[in-house]
Amino acid sequence: MTLRDWFLTAQERANPGSELPVWTDGNLVEPLIHGSAYFDRLVSEVEALRAGDHLFFTDWRGDPDELMRPDGPTVAQLFARAAQRGVIVKGLLWRSHLDTLSYSEAENRDLSETLRAAGGEVLMDQRVRRGGSHHQKLVVLRHPDDPSRDVAFAGGIDLCHSRRDDASHAGDPQPVGMSPKYGPNPPWHDVQLALRGPVVGALDTTFRERWTDPMPLDSENPLAYLRDRLRGSDLTPDPLPKQPADPPPLGPHHVQVLRTYPAVRPRYSFAPDGERTVARGYTKAVRRARRLIYLEDQYLWSTEVAELFAQALREHPELHLVAVVPRHPDVDGKLALPPNMVGREQALSLCRRAAPDRVHVFDVENHEGTPVYVHAKACVVDDVWASVGSDNFNRRSWTHDSELSCAVLDDTRDERAPTDPAGLGDGARAFARDLRLRLWREHLDRDPDGTQDDDLLDPADAVAAIDAAAEELDRWHAGGRVGPRPPGRLRPHRPERLPWRTRVWALPAYRLVYDPDGRPLRARRAGTW
Repeated sequence: MTLRDWFLTAQERANPGSELPVWTDGNLVEPLIHGSAYFDRLVSEVEALRAGDHLFFTDWRGDPDELMRPDGPTVAQLFARAAQRGVIVKGLLWRSHLDTLSYSEAENRDLSETLRAAGGEVLMDQRVRRGGSHHQKLVVLRHPDDPSRDVAFAGGIDLCHSRRDDASHAGDPQPVGMSPKYGPNPPWHDVQLALRGPVVGALDTTFRERWTDPMPLDSENPLAYLRDRLRGSDLTPDPLPKQPADPPPLGPHHVQVLRTYPAVRPRYSFAPDGERTVARGYTKAVRRARRLIYLEDQYLWSTEVAELFAQALREHPELHLVAVVPRHPDVDGKLALPPNMVGREQALSLCRRAAPDRVHVFDVENHEGTPVYVHAKACVVDDVWASVGSDNFNRRSWTHDSELSCAVLDDTRDERAPTDPAGLGDGARAFARDLRLRLWREHLDRDPDGTQDDDLLDPADAVAAIDAAAEELDRWHAGGRVGPRPPGRLRPHRPERLPWRTRVWALPAYRLVYDPDGRPLRARRAGTW
């Protein structure tokens, strides 16, 4: 396997303003499925930090009272106690839109002020494109005296309410408000990565580039700046400690850090023209796909993104696209719901026109029949290349908000047949195949130890198995739920096509508000990322 066939080169990254390495070798990456697993691991790692160690984090939303374990601590307690022990705690929270718009300005500010009182420094960061957000979910833990203990966490899981669910999908006892279709405690499906090795240094650099950017924190919002000044908020980042040396190599995983930063004025010092390596990285990997693209995504919007999959399906007649998405948008209402529906319907229609029999889209429910909200952002291509991150498959995530993902290639071959499903000589790789199988075992109610994987290895057999399970569960529901519930949690996803009168206004609202374009004008005109 040649890494350059899958990973972006320095030239393809197209952002010489950043000090981020092109990729790193010798890492050890572990998927943490669901918030309960991630939060439990994070508590153990943070509680092991001592005076002089570093705890850096970025987040879209942070709820100070979210319990990390059933008996605590909360997010605020975990990080505040670390600061009180002398750990250097620094954070960047998106400043957020107003809570009256169902966002999290107050919660993010409360977490910032709580940690500031404990000796940490957490800034409210609004250095975004107008209408955009900082969507990265990153925690970096450094031990300057022993870099071999360093670890970072990156993926789709925020430090907030609704995220602490597990494989049973009973939901987090501390929920956020969502569409009533998900019930009082919305079940939540998500993925985070635990990363060790030199990649921790690259993720540390990602944090430091944002922290040291000279752009004012409230550059796009003078009213917010005035309110912050009156509240005595911290608007000037203190210097960071010297960056430790990268951790030593300790595993078989190559990791490429992929990011999105929009084109903004004033410019980011580390991305003068923005950065779209998320879009470029996915584009390169999808164009190499031959047998199976598997993805889990919160949205799966945008004709620009869908056309990438449609083109791959048209060019490769054995290629299948399997996607797991939420059954319903997270919002409801006459104004908010249609724009959320029309983007996915448009994207899936484009893919299905390209290959009607090779596009397989499902949603998830728990064993009680309650829909599960799919918040994961994961992709596996031909059991070779895998990515987990904060970015969704839509134009907003690929161009407009800040995002962070990690693409992984494994030196370890998976020797189970087929050993080279795509036939390109790359060979199935352990990390990518194991990630896909772990997710499918849960969705299909297969044994977690892998003893029922035989029909899930070959792409054609795997697609037949997942289709059959979803159709059987759907028939059971249609038949009045008579008899034992069939195994599995997937059902065929059937997006509703909106009436033309609704589409007339929902499509423009979707394109302008829900899925905007953050590319420079020349990239938009050229239709490139």
